[in-house]
Amino acid sequence: MSHALILTDGKPGHENQSKALAEGLGLSFSLLPCRFPGKARKALSYLCDRLGFAPDLAGILPAARAAVSAAREGRPALLIGTGSNTFYSLKLLRRALGIPCVAILMPGGYRLGGFDAILAPAFDNPPERPNLVPIPTNLTPARPDFYAAQTAAFLERHVPARDRAVAVIVGGKNPVADVTPDWLRTQLQAVFAATPGCEHWVTTSRRTSPQAEAVLAEFPFDYALLFSQDRFNPIPAFVTQCERLFVTADSTGMLSEAVAVGHANVEVLDNLTVATGKFARFVDNLCAEDYAHRFDGALGNARRKVNLAPTLAALRDRLGL
Repeated sequence: MSHALILTDGKPGHENQSKALAEGLGLSFSLLPCRFPGKARKALSYLCDRLGFAPDLAGILPAARAAVSAAREGRPALLIGTGSNTFYSLKLLRRALGIPCVAILMPGGYRLGGFDAILAPAFDNPPERPNLVPIPTNLTPARPDFYAAQTAAFLERHVPARDRAVAVIVGGKNPVADVTPDWLRTQLQAVFAATPGCEHWVTTSRRTSPQAEAVLAEFPFDYALLFSQDRFNPIPAFVTQCERLFVTADSTGMLSEAVAVGHANVEVLDNLTVATGKFARFVDNLCAEDYAHRFDGALGNARRKVNLAPTLAALRDRLGL
């Protein structure tokens, strides 16, 4: 199996997308930490990229050479990076090591040239470029064995008492959204009213506030996992076991997984406080294509799933993997 070297900034939402791409391309992978040592060097990287210079501002080159020489199956076939801390180093290593690279997310501030491919979410309104590949969602794991293992781990924790289950996936505050206790309480009242006779499951995220988590105790959830108390991730089991998923609109990652895996109808709990911008476009696009439905007290019928397999197959051919 060919190998990919993933440059990671350590953020789970970025690293997991890079892993998902490697797996989707049929590549094994190893991780190489990559962050600028300070804001000044990161700012300088934008200028260097514009001027066509490529000094090793992140100190990544020695570690990358060692990682390449230590790769179990010879020189990696591909470099992958997600997030602004990786984009400059991707270009540097592509030039220094002669290995093609793929950037995930729009590399804002950097020239779009110098990447063999850029996987950009459509909600970022990416321009048309030969190396730019629009995708409707974030990349998420697609391996059936991953979901089978995570579901088995979940079922060791909770044995369902009913045949039907629905789940609520709660995010938190960001610059364009919020999860206030009053808003969450109103949403949960509507969810329970719309789904009688079902088991009700819930999980929160690292951004969920203590005040929002406290609201969950007011409702008779059959299974509840609070991120503040337990780092187990039940979402892979939720998307495979539930007939309906209610997901707050503040996380493109959580929504991406909900519309990519399983057979559940997806209901968006719209907590956006800004009606324009990429988050709003993301939800609008999902609803327009019947991948999701904005929950308004009534249930929708949106269980269509995003299939990125053809896009990844075309990318694999383009890269000669």
